[in-house]
Amino acid sequence: QVQLVESGGGLVQPGGSLRLSCAASGRIFSINVMGWYRQTIGKQRELVATISSGGSTNYADSVKGRFTISRDNTKNTVYLQMNSLKPEDTAVYYCTLDTKSRYGSDVRYWGQGTQVTVSS
Repeated sequence: QVQLVESGGGLVQPGGSLRLSCAASGRIFSINVMGWYRQTIGKQRELVATISSGGSTNYADSVKGRFTISRDNTKNTVYLQMNSLKPEDTAVYYCTLDTKSRYGSDVRYWGQGTQVTVSS
């Protein structure tokens, strides 16, 4: 079983910065994709950014140039550096890990979520 533990959320003023972290533990194959999604009340969960074990990244248009995703494969940890935060970035942020199950099938694990609030 894989567990994802997020940290780093909180309240920040518009224009400020936050850094989210997510540590994965358990049976994890070396080839995987980690990422961040976010969700606000009444809206569907949306992709924020992903990063492969090889370092390839993908960002939602709404965060390009402001957010940076990175990872430390030795710690199975993914980070999301969020700069120039806007009120519309307010959401619960979820960490994800896409990998293979012990049976070879694709599986996605989710963290418990961490609240990010951007407000003056």
